[in-house]
Amino acid sequence: MHYLLSRRLFLIGSGTTLLLSGCSVTSTLAPIESGTSADMTDAALPMVNSVRRKQGKSSLFNDPVAANAAKDHAIRMSRYGKMNHDLGKDKNFLGRMKRMEVPLPAAENIATGQDSTEEALTAWIRSRHHLDNMLGSYTGVGVAVAKNTGTGDRPYWAMVLSNSPSRFSLRA
Repeated sequence: MHYLLSRRLFLIGSGTTLLLSGCSVTSTLAPIESGTSADMTDAALPMVNSVRRKQGKSSLFNDPVAANAAKDHAIRMSRYGKMNHDLGKDKNFLGRMKRMEVPLPAAENIATGQDSTEEALTAWIRSRHHLDNMLGSYTGVGVAVAKNTGTGDRPYWAMVLSNSPSRFSLRA
């Protein structure tokens, strides 16, 4: 299966190589209602944090704000049937992060066509720029997938990495 990947770096730090071994994570996607998204952050965290630990980085936590931004963008891509960082009225990554109240700096990885969280993460890990995002100086992450039967039922993935002030902070 050919994996289409797009890359865009936003305020990232690290640049290291990685050998991934012995990570097992996620199952195949459960059915997702067309036009909606599924939060896959909990499924992604073990693999993401394993990659980060192997590079001496601190673990990320499930950031609900980043997860909402990832869900929003995965839905947006599925509705347009197009993998792109800039779609619709939010043609600017930083503006979209601000609208979604994601603390900056932030980064985003996107992918399409992968049928499991593990496949999406493996594609990002194999891409130098996506891996650099995952190894950046972030504290939180959100991962989501969306499908739309009107655009071929193809899975669209989004990962948002963030710097939430505290893993215990709550939105009002």
